Amino acid sequence: MSTLFSLKSLIILATLALSACSQPTLTRPSRASALNDVNTLGTIIDLHNGEKLTSQELLTRVAPQPRLIVGEKHDNAQHHLIEMWLIKNLPQQRPQGSVLLEMLTIDQQPRVDQLKKWIKDDPMVREGRIQTLLNWQQGWPWEMYHGVVMQTLRAPYPLLVANLSREQVQSLYKNPQLPAGKISTAPQVQNAIRETIVTMHDGKIEPAQLKAMLAIQQQRDRFMAQQLLAAPAPAMLIAGGYHAAKTMGVPLHMQDLAPSSRPIVLMLAETGMNITLAQADYVWYVPQPKTEQ
Repeated sequence: MSTLFSLKSLIILATLALSACSQPTLTRPSRASALNDVNTLGTIIDLHNGEKLTSQELLTRVAPQPRLIVGEKHDNAQHHLIEMWLIKNLPQQRPQGSVLLEMLTIDQQPRVDQLKKWIKDDPMVREGRIQTLLNWQQGWPWEMYHGVVMQTLRAPYPLLVANLSREQVQSLYKNPQLPAGKISTAPQVQNAIRETIVTMHDGKIEPAQLKAMLAIQQQRDRFMAQQLLAAPAPAMLIAGGYHAAKTMGVPLHMQDLAPSSRPIVLMLAETGMNITLAQADYVWYVPQPKTEQ
């Protein structure tokens, strides 16, 4: 296993790295009272020096950065509350340029743009209608993402997609093509991704499928990097922890595309994970969610 990072922690963070999954028993993160609780939620650490931070201190440090990548564990409702808190509070520090979501694919951008124009006048609208108009993908549980989506749809800045379309993924699966680059496609990076994929499949994966899934993952990371670099700054990308990691995800592709670009990575994790400076600049640990029996 690569010594660049804790693979076990990244595997946990990467629950949805290759495809969204359904979580029917998840509870709905929401409401202003819950957002207020974020200020005292969990533990925040500056990985450069090990300093524990308050939520406000974190906000002060990340706000000046032109590009922020927030890595989440997709099925942790508290992570989505933190994202909603960031979406609410970062613009109070400085104007927000844009927000990008892994959960939205390239073919959904026209729908997003049209919805933002419509919602600008603050009409009364059912969230079920929003899902339909967005063509929201059911693999991303709406009860987990509704708050983030509705906040960014109503915001005055662009909401941008950050994922490939289903058709693009299917094409890559049939004809795997890796992105060009030296840093993001280095052997140790690709070996780490392969090892993660194999582990996530309990070792039961055919070589051809592994090749395709590696290409899909790297092309997704490349597209996210391209979108983040082109997005109005300050920009915030919300994606799975696997995509966010500095050791194997979007930041490496940004180095290939724009060597001077150095995004800041905030990893949202769970107690018991071991996130290091190799993976992120800051980590926000929250308790593991209670699972329903």
